[in-house]
Amino acid sequence: MAVGSQTIALEESGWKESFSVVREYNPDGLIIANLSAAASSDDAIAAVDMINADALQLHFNVPQELAMPEGDRHFKGIIEQVARVVETCPVPVIAKEVGFGFSRESVKRLYDAGVRIFDTGGQGGTNFIAIEDKRGGAFQGELNSWGIPTAVSLLEILASNLPVKIIASGGIRSAADVAKALALGADMVGIAGSLLRILLHQGADELDRWINDFLYRLRAVFLMGGAGDIKTLAEKPVIILGPTAEWLRARDIDPTQWAKR
Repeated sequence: MAVGSQTIALEESGWKESFSVVREYNPDGLIIANLSAAASSDDAIAAVDMINADALQLHFNVPQELAMPEGDRHFKGIIEQVARVVETCPVPVIAKEVGFGFSRESVKRLYDAGVRIFDTGGQGGTNFIAIEDKRGGAFQGELNSWGIPTAVSLLEILASNLPVKIIASGGIRSAADVAKALALGADMVGIAGSLLRILLHQGADELDRWINDFLYRLRAVFLMGGAGDIKTLAEKPVIILGPTAEWLRARDIDPTQWAKR
């Protein structure tokens, strides 16, 4: 589980308990801290310590900030700051997009800064431009379609041939979505919106039932695909069609390479 941005807890100590409770209720789980990519090294260490985190997400949300009336407008030096955090952070650092996806070029710059884990956070899930635009109206709805879809971002990172780990997230809703991402080459898959809606509107018991049913469907997809584990699934040929294939060709990436395994 990754928490939300801990900046508020670093600025106002009264909010710390709303984050530390995650570790208290899940002492043995994989917990990921979260801060802006512009965070200082000291803040990064404090965020990790706050929840005894196993990793730290640095979120990249420039479009969201620009849409926010009170958002940041200055981003100079962020790559250099990320490099300092990577160097000093006691746990692995994850570069995370928040709904707009990473391109190969962005991943290469962050890789050169020391990042070795990327969370696609692609277009297709929560649209933070649309949300912030309703609050402030800076973009007047013109940029609601901005971003790189999750599947495309995943494939762009894979096509870079860099030795990185990839978390596919952004609009992942079904067992088939998870299986497709893993078959393409994602190391992990992240889901948030579907779980939170069930928890909010139907409660924890229904969420438990949904997760169990979801895992059954995912195991069924693995079985029907002839794969007993993620590694075997990733060795299966994948056919890429439609707008995703067109995007890859426009970016000089051969979409048939995933079908030649």
